[in-house]
Amino acid sequence: MSLLSTLIRCLIHFRKGDIKMGYLKQIDLENFKSWRGKHVIGPFMRFNCIIGTNGSGKSNVMDALSFTLGERPPSLRVKHLKDLIHGAQIGKPVSNTARVAMRYCDDEDQETIFCRSITGDSSEYQINGVHVSLAKYMEALKRIGIVTKARNCLVFQGAVECIALKDPKERTKMFELISQSSEYAAEYDKKKEALLKAKEDTQFHFTKKKSATAEKKQVAQENIEAQRYKALVDELHQNHLQLSLAELYHNEKGISVLNDTLRQKQQDAAAMNDKLVNWEQMVKTQKKEHGRLTRQQQQLEKEIRAQEAVLSQCQSQYIKVKVNTSHHMKRAEELHNTLKESQKLLASKEAQLAEDRNEVAELVRTWRNYEKQQQEAFHGRDIELDEDQLEKYNELKEQARKQSAVLNQQAEKLNWEVKADYEKLAFDQHRKTEVEVSIKNHQSQLGHLTGRAEKLEEYTKSCMTSLKEYHQQEVSLSAELERGSQRIIEVNQELGQVLEELGNARLDSQESRRQLQRKEVLEKLCRLYPESVYGRLSDLCSPIHKKYQLAVTKVFGRYMNAIVVTSEKVARDCISVIKERRAEPETFLPIDYLDVSPLNERLREVPGAKMVVDVVKVTAATGAAQLRKVVQFVCGNALVCETIKEARSVAFDRQERLKTVALDGTLFAKSGVISGGSSDLRTKARCWEEKEMTLLKERKEQLTAELRDLMRLKRKEEDLKQIVAQSQGAQTRLKCAKTELENLRKKSIPKYQAEISRMESELANLDPQIQMQQESMEAKNAAMRSIRDQIDQMEDLVFSDFCAEIGVASIREYEQVHLKQQTELDKKRLEFERHCNQLKTKLEFEQGHVEQQRQKLLIMEELINKEERVLAEQRKDEEKLLVEVGHCQSKLLDMKNQLVSKKSQVVNAKVDLDHKTQSLKEINRELVTLQKEVNHEETALEQKRMARHNLLLSCKIQDLPITLLSGSLDEISEMQLDTESESTSATMHIYEREAQLVIDYSGLEAEFKDLQTEKEVKAYLEKLKESISTREGVLQRTTAPNLKALEKLCEVKDKLQGVTEAFDASTRTARKCSQEFEQVKAQRFRLFSQCFEHVAVVIDQIYKTICRNSSAQVTSFIREESRKNMQVIVISLKEEFFSKADALLGVYSDFDDCMFSHILTLDLRPYPLPEEDIGEENDKEPRAVRKQGAGVLELPS
Repeated sequence: MSLLSTLIRCLIHFRKGDIKMGYLKQIDLENFKSWRGKHVIGPFMRFNCIIGTNGSGKSNVMDALSFTLGERPPSLRVKHLKDLIHGAQIGKPVSNTARVAMRYCDDEDQETIFCRSITGDSSEYQINGVHVSLAKYMEALKRIGIVTKARNCLVFQGAVECIALKDPKERTKMFELISQSSEYAAEYDKKKEALLKAKEDTQFHFTKKKSATAEKKQVAQENIEAQRYKALVDELHQNHLQLSLAELYHNEKGISVLNDTLRQKQQDAAAMNDKLVNWEQMVKTQKKEHGRLTRQQQQLEKEIRAQEAVLSQCQSQYIKVKVNTSHHMKRAEELHNTLKESQKLLASKEAQLAEDRNEVAELVRTWRNYEKQQQEAFHGRDIELDEDQLEKYNELKEQARKQSAVLNQQAEKLNWEVKADYEKLAFDQHRKTEVEVSIKNHQSQLGHLTGRAEKLEEYTKSCMTSLKEYHQQEVSLSAELERGSQRIIEVNQELGQVLEELGNARLDSQESRRQLQRKEVLEKLCRLYPESVYGRLSDLCSPIHKKYQLAVTKVFGRYMNAIVVTSEKVARDCISVIKERRAEPETFLPIDYLDVSPLNERLREVPGAKMVVDVVKVTAATGAAQLRKVVQFVCGNALVCETIKEARSVAFDRQERLKTVALDGTLFAKSGVISGGSSDLRTKARCWEEKEMTLLKERKEQLTAELRDLMRLKRKEEDLKQIVAQSQGAQTRLKCAKTELENLRKKSIPKYQAEISRMESELANLDPQIQMQQESMEAKNAAMRSIRDQIDQMEDLVFSDFCAEIGVASIREYEQVHLKQQTELDKKRLEFERHCNQLKTKLEFEQGHVEQQRQKLLIMEELINKEERVLAEQRKDEEKLLVEVGHCQSKLLDMKNQLVSKKSQVVNAKVDLDHKTQSLKEINRELVTLQKEVNHEETALEQKRMARHNLLLSCKIQDLPITLLSGSLDEISEMQLDTESESTSATMHIYEREAQLVIDYSGLEAEFKDLQTEKEVKAYLEKLKESISTREGVLQRTTAPNLKALEKLCEVKDKLQGVTEAFDASTRTARKCSQEFEQVKAQRFRLFSQCFEHVAVVIDQIYKTICRNSSAQVTSFIREESRKNMQVIVISLKEEFFSKADALLGVYSDFDDCMFSHILTLDLRPYPLPEEDIGEENDKEPRAVRKQGAGVLELPS
């Protein structure tokens, strides 16, 4: 590492501006990392070195100082603050808090204590014992020259290498952070952004000003051209006037002829219509008769369905009663079996009870015999005393009794206690036997009930499974029937609508021969080229709504019935086939040959209008993308509007003229031509309806077939009713089984279990009681034996002479002869009483159990009787319902026979109705032929009227000065009509109103009025049109000027004034923003330059100082600088550092539950270095700590 790098790592200055220098006095630690308890590190001298073995805690001193200066946990080599507490790394923190305090002294020796402590996951900050916020804490550190973010007083291990590896941008950021110029970064960016925006606004307004100036020049030139163009237009209008008058004169003559022909045709059609009305009345009468028979048939079918419902209900009731009967029979059988088992159990209990009674009687007899034998044996072994001896014995006995009265009382008391304990023991043992027997009986009964519950549970599961299956079948059938019923209603409604639409459309009329021929030709082409011929355009697509039919028909025009094919070759082949068949000519649309213009997407945004392409949908199943291309070719960029007014506005009021059509068929072309509807436009539009009618007929057949299938589905109602009846029966059985199972689980079984648990608890308590009583009896017997020994000693002393006299060793020998037998007898009596009591208790328990069993048998017999009565009633109901089911079946059979007869009558009526309907159709065909002739004449007349209307409207639009003898051009409707316009009451009203107009033809040339033939008239009109065309050509070659140039010139001047003012305002704003930006930029540059220049100067001085003395070492330089400019704390094990330090701080470790650190401080100032001996003689000033800057660094060991 270079010398300069070493100096940068070691020299850290606090100096910044006018900040006064101070020094670090000491550090106080408490439970921080490896420092357990309270420790004081210091006092620190001018040049300090911290040494110690690896892992002893040297770096933790650096972490403690960093912690005090506000560093975050990641910089302290931990994840959380609580991990800084001693012992937290091994999961055994010694305390909930940790604390580090730094004592700092300024140049006036005023001490400031900066303290930071850990409480939970947060820190607390104190200055001289006063709690402060983090912001105030950092501000106080900043006042003494410590900037934590810049780390201007700490050099961590590897920090110098990190700085050396930084690129220029990163070093710049570091200097900005140190110099605090980064505080102006946000304001700098804000001012810069405002300046850029102001410049953009200025450039924008300048561009607008330039454009406005150019526009002013252009508008002035357009004004001159408009005046020239107007003179040419006036000359053309006069020519249009002569042509319009000639066409109107010729049109009025044709209308007069057509009116006479139409009147005769209408009279013939009226006579045929009267005949048709008469036949329709006959058909109507026949339909009523057919309807009456049909309603009778439907009523009979309804009665049959009602009777089937009654039969189904009777059958379900019969099945339900039969299931209940089966359930009650099974229930009665189970009760009989249970009764037999209970009777057998009762008989066995009674037999056992008789045996117990005999056993008790036999025991009493045995005891009496035994007692009698013992009394006889006692009298045979008795020792006889005379009266004096007996009197003396009694006296001595009394004397002994008095002497041992106290002991006798004690013995008697113990004897009574022993007897009481013995009786209690006998009672407990007897009770234990009773409880054990009772537990066995209850367990047996519990086992029987548990088995019964398991059987019921299995039966319940089987019932639930069956019920679930029935429910699934019922839900499935119900849903299917419900869907079927709902679908029948929907099908009937839809079928009614289809029939109504078919009736309204009069589909019974025959197709014309021409249409049939064209249809056959198309079918043959589809057979020859199945993948190449799609069909007619009107069959492949349709309007999305009926209201668009006239508009789409108008736009499609001659392509309405065109045949769509894939290629030009296929189209030519199809034309060859048509020529061979000598069929009518057809129009073909080869997809690969079409030149399709792209759609103008902007037209979709025109308000109040839609593109015709968007209101046409492709209905073909295949080739939708190709067919969409054909639709786009036919429709182009045409627009459709709701009304004529909107269509005209969209077509002519915009900068660019558009092709627009109204919903009634009025078309506005780009050239300005307006064409209205006609009577046969609706006829052409009927192709959409005929296509719909074809679909309706197919839909009718589908609905009829579906309705037949749905009627067959209703037969499943009988299956549903049977399943419902079976489900109800299973539900009844399940309910009874659940009730019994619930009684067993909630009442009987818990009752027996509780009783067994209680008796087991009692039995568990009896065993320790018996053991305690036995122990108590043994202790009392021992005490009685001790007392008896004392009494015997007293008696031996009193009866010593008497015993010698009667020749016995002791008085007890005499008494034992009498008392032994008595004791044995008492013992036998006690055993007899105990055994007898046990038998009696058992006998009482068994007798009570037998009584309970008898009560149960009585209850069971009552239940059996009740079930048999219910079963008898169920059987009567079953027989009654069976008879009723038979009656319903016979009645249903009669109704079905009547239905067959009624159906034959309906069929006959239907045949008559069809015959009359056919005759009516023939008459209707004749009427249709006459109506077509009338329609042809009406169409011709309407075309003439339409032509007159369009001529008048054209005159009105072109503002031609036509003179009227009656009426005014203002009465002419502005609606344009053509051969495809719809014939409505509105158009007829227009024609009638226009017929009242009388035109003055005096201005028309006499030459035209004298013309007679149609050919001459056409030649004259063509001559006028050629003259107009010549003049229009001149106008077309002349560019159309802007006729509003004068008005636009004023607008452009105003616009230029406003743009100029906006440009001046934006220029002033940009100048102001530039000034503010330069001020902030200069401030940032000043701070950055001061910091950078200071660092450069200091590094240069250090480098020059070291270079002047080649023998100088880095450590010596640090030592010299520490005496003048800074305080240095080094963590290193290198000898060149710690051998020349003013103080050594040795860190060593110790181990308990975990490692903890200790420190030893050594002042090296009394031991001067050899090269400083001479200097110390001259300079006696002690090596005291100076009040200047301080630094801490950590070097690798």
